Amino acid sequence: MKQLPDHLKKYIVDQNDQKYTPKEQAIWRFILRQLKNYLKDHAHESYLDGLEKTGISSEEIPLIKDISKHIEKFGWRALPVSGFIPPAAFMELQSLSILPIASEMRSLDHLKYTPAPDIVHEAAGHAPFLAHPEFADYLKKYSTVAKKAIISKEDLDIYEAIRVLSDLKENPSSTPEQISFAEKHLSAVVEQNTTVSEAAELGRMNWWTAEYGLIGSVDNPKIFGAGLLSSVGESKDCLKANVKKLPLTIDCLNYSYDITEQQPQLFVTPSFRHLEKVLFEMADRMAYKTGGISALEKAKQSQAVNTVVMNSGAQVSGILSNFENVNERVDFIQFSSPTQISVGDSQLPDHGNDYHATGFSSPIGKFKDISTCPSELADEAWEKLGLQIGQKLTMTYESGFVVEGIYFGRTVRNGKTLLMKFKDATVTKGAKKYYQPEWGPFDLLLGSVVTSVFGGPADRIAYGQNDDFVVKRIAVKSPSETDIKINQHYADIRHMRTKFNFESPALPALKNIFAKMQELDSKDWLIVLEIYEILVSRKAEVSKEAGYSEFLRSVHQELELKKKSAKDNADSIEQGVQLAAQI
Repeated sequence: MKQLPDHLKKYIVDQNDQKYTPKEQAIWRFILRQLKNYLKDHAHESYLDGLEKTGISSEEIPLIKDISKHIEKFGWRALPVSGFIPPAAFMELQSLSILPIASEMRSLDHLKYTPAPDIVHEAAGHAPFLAHPEFADYLKKYSTVAKKAIISKEDLDIYEAIRVLSDLKENPSSTPEQISFAEKHLSAVVEQNTTVSEAAELGRMNWWTAEYGLIGSVDNPKIFGAGLLSSVGESKDCLKANVKKLPLTIDCLNYSYDITEQQPQLFVTPSFRHLEKVLFEMADRMAYKTGGISALEKAKQSQAVNTVVMNSGAQVSGILSNFENVNERVDFIQFSSPTQISVGDSQLPDHGNDYHATGFSSPIGKFKDISTCPSELADEAWEKLGLQIGQKLTMTYESGFVVEGIYFGRTVRNGKTLLMKFKDATVTKGAKKYYQPEWGPFDLLLGSVVTSVFGGPADRIAYGQNDDFVVKRIAVKSPSETDIKINQHYADIRHMRTKFNFESPALPALKNIFAKMQELDSKDWLIVLEIYEILVSRKAEVSKEAGYSEFLRSVHQELELKKKSAKDNADSIEQGVQLAAQI
């Protein structure tokens, strides 16, 4: 945590293992037992081994600090976060070999699918494959590429709308009206999104690989995506014939997805190494690799903070509001937000976004009648141009831009001139004025080619926060008197399963819990299933007690009734019954 950049620290929370209730522990246990039973045959062969290597047990919700200790041997760390964090922050953490793990635990109502990230998805889904060197290597490379992606304001609006809706759905105090309003807002924001940004394309690739990916052959694929690995229902449905299986190529970027619906198609990679091939195909067409006009167009369209890199090495970070060009020649760039100027991802002294607080603009390109890029001119060439501190200087560009002012110095790095500073400066092109003396000192950016454009500021630490994101802690419901009693019954069952000496009578306690739960929460099927598990798995001891067969029959009948009343969980109850003897 101490080594974490300051701008990422706000996303990290404390994981208090005492906050997990006995009922939540039972939910974790149920899910993990189901997953391991099914996925031993249908997940990639390294999954179960990965669970063991990362220290993830079926019996209790893991401590993220313990997971971190286990994955340190693979070159990774884990840190707890609360719910959704911005995609850029998530990717930056992963590029630092840090796995962000949501510390919340889903409720019984959201057993199959949780609207917000939780520890089942992150720990049981993502963590195990970090033990696989090829996948871990891919994930780090993906995050490094994704960190360079240009994200749009529309992407951020959609992300925020999803986050609000997810938090509301998981918040026990939310009203139906609040949820309905958030759903309508999300729909409206999605409809307003008219373009697919680089970040959105990389999001699609992540969805079809790390989240919902299959591996092997199209005819007989195995599961490796965390979204599938953390849901028994989805992991079973995804392998059915009605879900189309396609070979993974860069074409997966053309397929959008709906997080609330079952996916009509999934993509199959023949190997983890193949993921890198597709990733690098994507990277080769991104703005940070191509530079030029197309890259500037992406940045301007995004309305977010991006970095424009010149062939001089100068990096200008801010919201690009305008640029002028003639064919492929870029003549002028303008930023409308607080702007930072850096080199080598390190902010230049006196060129932070506090100094350029209202923006930054400059002509760029070559000087008239000089074929060499201005940034590469030697000291002798500058002397011939009449460069003297405190003297008036006129710089005329081949594009027609003219800079006039009193010269006050150059910023030189690695033998190249990045900036020139002027006082009482004017910048014109024909009759149009681009800068006037009363606006203060003028910094002229030198460079003739835009070599790269990438998302976010160059020096992220020095730039500080570049959005209005406010970290929200997912609300924890204060337990009612009924909740306290229910959790005590779950605790009693857990104690009986793990520590009880069955030389003493067990049926009286089990019957008492069964009766009390019927009064407290007649819809809670999981605790009935846990009672059934003990009756079946410890049959050798418990069946000796009077009334065993009758009570077993009553509990089984109750489970059958709950399958009918809780139809969404009928298959989960049935799977639990089938696994009951395997404690």
